[in-house]
Amino acid sequence: MTSPKLDIVAIGDAIVDVIATCDDEFIAGRGLQKGSMRLLDPDEAEELYEAMGPAREIGGGSAANSMAGVAALGLGAGFIGQVADDQLGAIFAHDMRSLGVRFDTPPLPRGDGSGPPTGRCLILVTPDAQRTMNTCPGASHELSPQAIDEELVRSAAVTFLEGYLWGPERPRSAMLRAAEIAHQAGRTVAFTLSESLCIPGRREGVQAIIDAGAIDLLFANEEEVRHLTGSGDLERAIGELSAKVTTLVVTRGAAGSMALEDGQRAEIPAAPVDQVVDTTGAGDLFAAGFLAARCRGHALQRCLESGALAAAEVISHFGARPEADLKTLVRL
Repeated sequence: MTSPKLDIVAIGDAIVDVIATCDDEFIAGRGLQKGSMRLLDPDEAEELYEAMGPAREIGGGSAANSMAGVAALGLGAGFIGQVADDQLGAIFAHDMRSLGVRFDTPPLPRGDGSGPPTGRCLILVTPDAQRTMNTCPGASHELSPQAIDEELVRSAAVTFLEGYLWGPERPRSAMLRAAEIAHQAGRTVAFTLSESLCIPGRREGVQAIIDAGAIDLLFANEEEVRHLTGSGDLERAIGELSAKVTTLVVTRGAAGSMALEDGQRAEIPAAPVDQVVDTTGAGDLFAAGFLAARCRGHALQRCLESGALAAAEVISHFGARPEADLKTLVRL
């Protein structure tokens, strides 16, 4: 087995976040569940976009945000995801590359405009800092196995797969191929559930890849752990999952986080934050901090602490990518 040339490569939704503030009445009036994620078709996305207030646009996507955090921590990061040849696709590519993340996936041609546009996530942030996400996946769900850069996957110590992209058959096949390539090269495969289990029909597929041993490191929050196992008892659910993966990481919001590995268990409280402004990207940056510390050889507790510090930075401002110097905040 050769030494890795890159620390982490992620495969996920290539999405541009469109972020605007709103009040609780706007959420309720549109029948939205505050703090949730739902999928939109292009017409629904256009209608909601027209109703939103002033917004800012920035490259997003769960695993892409994680790679932005990994790069900000000084590690080598790459990303594989599908955009279209349009303005939002150019924004996404520019943002990733400007952060030092390797992004080489060719855009899909739009032709006469009938092809899917670059995906976008319309994020509504209420005064309590909760974010309600409304995602139109667009071209991101057209990622094919042929778009996987096999050499890039082989070159990375960790291949990080995003649950949001797990549903559609084409990108699911692409991620399964990437996991196969990574394991053949002796690398680690990590997977984040990404609230994806709220989408009908995905639970069984996720259970299948876990049962097949395709996942080495699993990120999940408490609700996802319960949903995936079908157990209302958190400890029982954690015990069931931890028996199937080498490393299980469970985030618990303000209650902190825990990790289980080879019979060891580590738990930490959440990192303090002066003011929570926007919870968008908290889980993404937690994964970035944890994986970066893991790539640097740190123990479970230090990995959890690194994840908590990175998450605390991103929820202290609008947007899902770090603004402060993470290398100073999270010393690896």
